[in-house]
Order: sequence, then structure tokens, then C-alpha cells
Amino acid sequence: MDPSAAPLAASGASAAPVAPPGVDDAIVRFYDALAPQYHLIYGDWRTAVRRQARALDTLIRRVGGDPPLALLDCTCGIGTQAIGLALLGYRVHGTDLSGVAIDRARREAAAFGASATFAVADVRELETRVTGAFDVVLSCDNALPHLLTEDDLRRAVGAIWSKLRGGGLALLGIRDYDRLLRERPSATVPDVHTGRDGRRIVFQTWDWEAGSPRYGVDYFILTERGSQWETFHQTMTYRALPRAELTGLLEAAGFVDVQWHEPEATGYFQPVVTASRPPG
Repeated sequence: MDPSAAPLAASGASAAPVAPPGVDDAIVRFYDALAPQYHLIYGDWRTAVRRQARALDTLIRRVGGDPPLALLDCTCGIGTQAIGLALLGYRVHGTDLSGVAIDRARREAAAFGASATFAVADVRELETRVTGAFDVVLSCDNALPHLLTEDDLRRAVGAIWSKLRGGGLALLGIRDYDRLLRERPSATVPDVHTGRDGRRIVFQTWDWEAGSPRYGVDYFILTERGSQWETFHQTMTYRALPRAELTGLLEAAGFVDVQWHEPEATGYFQPVVTASRPPG
């Protein structure tokens, strides 16, 4: 999951009902805290669920085939992509590190009337934590850059490979790190939403580590409560992941036909890379 929307049941699947051992506790704490607030990032989260699903569906149809396809959203958060794709006919199973986010995803899917299943699992451990094979494995919202070492990234890409049928499609959405590594911005542009209850201001400040692709993020959601402002604040570390590096990891795992797709072409708010597991 990537908490930045501002500028800058499938194939018998199941997973462990509790957080697997060895996960990064900082990531879990971050998303456990963010899950109840996540919809506040958007002007209208429910509309965004459907809008993002339409964009991803168009891309999947273009390079991977038509639903009903079995789809694993392996970093699903509260279900922002998974729920919308389920409503479009995909057979969706969603997994995430955060049990709080998974609980909310279940509730939100029920509220939407979407048929999808959810469970807690580490993206690096999909091969042992999730049963079944899928036509599409999805990871959006800049989730993979939470993994700070090359070994963890390699494990995650290999785990995604392990869950795809021959001919299946991996679809990964991340920030435009080629540009961000050149510019090294210190903050995102504040995103201001106005609703019936007042205003919300969403923004991030970024601190880049010298000589490193890592950067620390302070994440803020300011919510107007009458004459007062309520502040939500969390911190997290990311690894900026250039396209060539992620392409290399995918190809080393055995993926073919690796293609990058720009937001202007897809209607999705971040760059997306697609890659196929060869048939057989």
C-alpha cells in the first residue's frame, strides 16, 4: 500500500490467519495505524475504488486477458484495488501484512457487495502462505519499495512468480522513482479535500539518506474539527526503486515481456509495470 494518492475469492486461495513470523514490525505498525484513516487520503475513497479498478481492468485486458480471472492482490491494504476488481468480475483474494487493514478490507467488501476473500500474509512468503495459482498477481500503491534490501525484493518477486499460472500476468504499481531520484523532493504537494465535516489536508515530508536510495517519510493527515485541527502522523522508510532495477529483478525471476505503462496511457495514478510468466 502506498498512502500517497496526492500528486508529488480466487481459485481456492487461503492464507495464514495471523501475521507470519519475521515480518517487519515497523511496516505492520504503520499500516495498522493508517488503516482506519486510509479513506481520508481521498476526496471520495469509494469513487476512487471504482475508478482505479476500471483503469487496472483496461490494462489487464490489454495485456493479460478478460475476467473472470483469478486475481491475487498481494498487498491489498483496505481493499482499494481488490474490491473494485471484484465488482468487475475478477475472482479476488487479497493479502496484506496488516491484520487491521485486512479486517477493514473484509468490512468494506461487504459494504460494497463485493465477493472477495482476504487474509494476512507477507508478500515474501506467498508460496507457503497462499494456496492455489492465479491468472493475475497484483501489487499496487508503491508497496514493494517498503522492502529495503535487494534480497527481500528478490524474494518478493520470486514469491509473486510462484503464485502465477503459466501465461499469468504480474502487475506492479510504484512511484516514478527515476524522476524522484533525480529531483529528491523534500515534500509532496499538500492535497486539500473539502467535505461536509470540513477540510482535510494530506501531505508528506521526505528525508533522503545521503548516498542511498532510501528515504524517510513523515505522513500527515490534518482534519478540521470545528475550530480545531486533528493531526494524524506516522513515519515510514522506503527504498526508491528505479525501473531498470525492478525490470532486472523480474527478468532474473523468469518473467518475460516486461513493459512499463505511464499514467497518461492507463488512467492509473502511478506508473505500472506488467510482466508475464511464460506458458507451461
